[in-house]
Amino acid sequence: MKRKPMFLLILFCLASVPAVAIAQAFPTKSIRFLVGFAPGGSTDILARIIAQEMSKNIGQQVVVDNRPGAGGNIAAEAATKAQPDGYTLFACTTGVFAIQPFLYSKLPYDPEKGFAHITQTGSLPYIVVTHPSLPAKNIREFIAVAKARPGEINYASSGIGTASHLSAAYFASVAGLKLTHVPYKGSGQIMGDLIGGQVVMLFDQPVSSMPHVKAGKLRVLGISSGKRFVTMQDIPTIAEQGVAGFEAISWAGACAPGGTPKLIVDRLYNEIAKVLKVPDIRERLLRDGIEPIGSTPEQFMEHTKKEAVKWGKVVKDSGARVD
Repeated sequence: MKRKPMFLLILFCLASVPAVAIAQAFPTKSIRFLVGFAPGGSTDILARIIAQEMSKNIGQQVVVDNRPGAGGNIAAEAATKAQPDGYTLFACTTGVFAIQPFLYSKLPYDPEKGFAHITQTGSLPYIVVTHPSLPAKNIREFIAVAKARPGEINYASSGIGTASHLSAAYFASVAGLKLTHVPYKGSGQIMGDLIGGQVVMLFDQPVSSMPHVKAGKLRVLGISSGKRFVTMQDIPTIAEQGVAGFEAISWAGACAPGGTPKLIVDRLYNEIAKVLKVPDIRERLLRDGIEPIGSTPEQFMEHTKKEAVKWGKVVKDSGARVD
C-alpha cells in the first residue's frame, strides 16, 4: 500500500512525457492567425507584424487569415471551432471579450470557455478627430459647441456596439452631451464622409486618421488614453481637457482555441512576447499609435475580466443592442 503513491507519480510522469515532447517539437507546420477585420486597420497591422517576425523565429509560416464581419464575431466563432493544437491563433479584441457579450443576446462563441488567453499584444487609444468646419479646436471648445447645439452634432462609428461607437457614447455620457450617432456598416466609408463633412466627429485609431490630420483635412482634438501617448506628445488627453478620469482604450491580443495545452500556450506566449520586445518593431508600432504590451496569459485573462466590467456598464448605459 505504501508503494501506491509512488506508482501513481510514475504513471503521471509517463503520461506527461508525450505532451512535453509535442510542445518541444511545436510547431511542425504553418500557423493560421485569424483576424476579425479587413486588412489595413490597427488589429490587422499588429497581427501581420507579429506573424512576419514569428515566421522568421520559429521556422514555420504564420499566415494572417482575415475574416471580417459582425464586429469580429465571425473570426471568433471560427477560432473556437478550430482544433486546440496551437496551429490556430486569433487576434482577440476588446469587442470579443468586453463588448459583444453584453451587446448580443446570443453569441456564436463562449467568451469564457472558448479561448485560451496567450497575451495582450497592444493597447490602442483613440484620437478624437473632427471636420475643420466645426468651430472647436480642442475638447473644451467641442463640449461648449455641443452643449449649445444639443443633438445637432453627429459622430460616426464603424457600427452599433463597436468600440469606436461606445467610446464616443461613453465620452458623451460623462461630458453631459447629447450627440447623434451615425453608424456605418464598416470603416471604409467613414473617412470619405468625415472629410466631406457629412459627419463631423469620430473616435478613430491614429493610424487611420493622422495622415488626414497632417494634410489639413481633419482636426485632432484629443486622445482617449489616460496619459499622453509617447509618439504624440502634442495631443492632450481628453481627461486633462476637463473630462476628469476619462479613459477609453481599445486593445488587441492573441488567443488560441479553448483547451489548447498550457505548454503550447506558453510557447506561443514566449514567441509573441519576444517579437514585441524587438526595438524596431516597438518603434514602428508606437509610430502607428499602438503601444506594445506582451503580458503573460494570466495577466491578460485578468485584464479581460476587468474590461468586461467596465464596458458592460457602458453598453448597458448606452442602450445599444444587436440581435
